[in-house]
Formats: sequence, C-alpha cells, structure tokens
Amino acid sequence: MAGFRFIHSSDLHLGRRFGNFPEGIRGRLVEARHAAIDSLSAAARNNGAGHVLIAGDLFDTETPSDRVWRQALAAMAAAEGIQWWIIPGNHDSSSAETLWDLARAQAPVNVHVCDVAEPVEIAPGAVLLPSPVPSRSPGRDATEWMVGCRTPEGALRIGLAHGGIVTFGSEDDGAETITPNRATDARLDYLALGDWHGFMRVGERTLYSGSPERDRFKHLGRGICLAVTLPGPGAEPEVTEIVTGRFDWQDISLELTPKHAAAEALENILPGKGAARRDTLVRIRASGWIRLPERMELARAAQKAEPEFGYLELTDAELKTECAPEDLDDIASGGALRMAAEALYKDAEDDAKGAEDRAVAVAALRRLYSYVREETQ
Repeated sequence: MAGFRFIHSSDLHLGRRFGNFPEGIRGRLVEARHAAIDSLSAAARNNGAGHVLIAGDLFDTETPSDRVWRQALAAMAAAEGIQWWIIPGNHDSSSAETLWDLARAQAPVNVHVCDVAEPVEIAPGAVLLPSPVPSRSPGRDATEWMVGCRTPEGALRIGLAHGGIVTFGSEDDGAETITPNRATDARLDYLALGDWHGFMRVGERTLYSGSPERDRFKHLGRGICLAVTLPGPGAEPEVTEIVTGRFDWQDISLELTPKHAAAEALENILPGKGAARRDTLVRIRASGWIRLPERMELARAAQKAEPEFGYLELTDAELKTECAPEDLDDIASGGALRMAAEALYKDAEDDAKGAEDRAVAVAALRRLYSYVREETQ
C-alpha cells in the first residue's frame, strides 16, 4: 500500500475529578478532558487521518459514571469519517467487564473496543496488534504475543499497547514492563504506547504520545497527540506533534536572595499575558533566602496575580527567611508583641537549638510579622 496515516493518543482519563485543585479550576479541568475528544477529531481531519488510536486509559477508573462513558461515545460518534480504536489501560483494564460490555454494546459503528490480543485489519493493508491490559497490575509484558503474531505479507504492522518500559517504569510504578525493543523483535512498523503522560520517543518506531490534556505539573506545556504516517512496510514513520491541550502547565523556579526585590522578581517570571493566563496553570517554587518584609511582599504579589490565572501556586518550603533586629520594630516597639517577637528571634538565631526548632521559630516570627503588618495596613 502507498501509506497509512493515523492519530496516536492515550491517557485521556475521562472522569478524573481533580480533587487536589480548588473548585474554581476543577470543573474546567474536568471539562477539558472531555473536550480532548473533539481536539483529537480536529487533529485527524486537519492531518488527513481517518483513524485515531487510543493507547489505553480512555477512562480514569474501571467504573466511570454512565454520563462519562456515554458522552465519550457520543462525541466519538459525532466525528464523521473517523474510526476510533481503543484498548483498555491499567486504569480501565479489561477486568472491568461491565464497563467494556456496555461500551461495546452501545458503541457507534466507528468506535472499536479492542480488548482481546488478536490482529485486526483496520484498513486495507494495515493490521493493528492491540495489547489490552488485563488487570490493574498484570505483572507481565502484554506485548509478548506480538512477536509470534502472523499478518498478511506486505501488510503494515501497528502495535497498540499501554505500560511502562524498563528504562523509566510505569506512570503508576506498576509491575508491568514493555521491552524497549518490542518494535524490532515483533517486526512492527510502529508501536503506539500509552501510560506515560508526556511525549517520549523510545526509538524511531516506538513512541509515547502523552495525554492530549496535561493533568499535573510533572508534564509541562500543553497536551499533544501524534500524527503518524507510515509510508510503507519497513519505512521509517513520519511523526508530527500536534498541540491539542487547552491548558498550559508551567513549573517555574524562583531563586531569591536579600538583594532581590522579591515581588518584582515574581512578576518578571510569571508566564503569559492578558487573557492567555486564564488557561495557564503555574507553580512557582521559591528557594534561597529573603528578609521578613520581602517575604510578605512576595506573598502579596502572588495573591494579587492569582486571580488572573487558571491556577497559581506559590510553593515556598525551600525559601528561608533571614531575620534582622530592625524587622522587629515593624512588629511592635514594646509591650507583649515585642517581647514575643524578641523571644522568637532569639530562638531563631540560637545555634544551640536544633535546625527544626530554629525553623519553627522563624516560621512563627514570619507569621507574627505578617499578621501585624496586615492589621496595620
């Protein structure tokens, strides 16, 4: 055949609740995962691909709500001219018989659940070798069967699998591993993998597409899918990254010293401008050390900027506070507050105390300083 073109994606995790995020962004993240189906459809149409391969974890659990799986099927059905090929992953494994029986029974004609390890001709001259995950932690390489699988001579062999490779392990640290040379020993023209939520090229024929929508700060930027063209049997695949994600995830380091104007330094590294910030999730990891007044200004600057973003988190566990005697004057010139501040300052500077006790004293002094300054302004 002259060639075959398809979209490779994985790990949509439909139904994920994002309970570790504030309510304001949580609903938008949930909706963006469902919208990824339309993004994949658009990627297929714009790149002349008639097939979308989902390499596992279409759903976040083995028991998604009826609303989640039925709306997913409806969105795929609306993608006219596009065939969807889906394998169960470790989050929605084949052991979820109720889920996949229902999905198969109600699937539109263009949606194909591949929950059996057997070759399927998905187009003339193109054979899919699916490796569904049988259980959450199968403890074996589910792609082994591909090695001995026979397909018609001259047909493209496309593997579809979910799991970690031995060089980095599973996304969820599961026992299952896929040998990195599977594409070679199984004579595959392409091995489409899922489980790792970021893009990774294992070899010229073995790739992780990553999730079409990022879901944590582990994988940054916007989610993507892969547009893959197989010119012919044995030919090197042509792979193009297609941006599909709505949300831009950014993890930024901010190293500070007392010489820095902390608030200004924060403002200078904040990503995006204007309306683009609404779809940006950013984590600022502050480190180094600054004075008490600067620490308060840093917190204020983060609080001021936060509403512009979809989500903004300032992590300052690695940021130390340098205390100075003159900072105590900003708390109180006398009385009980001054006595408390001086006691905390003494403990913070006492080398005879353990590091943990000094850190507790600094934290208490910082909180006292912030409380008093907020009350007086």
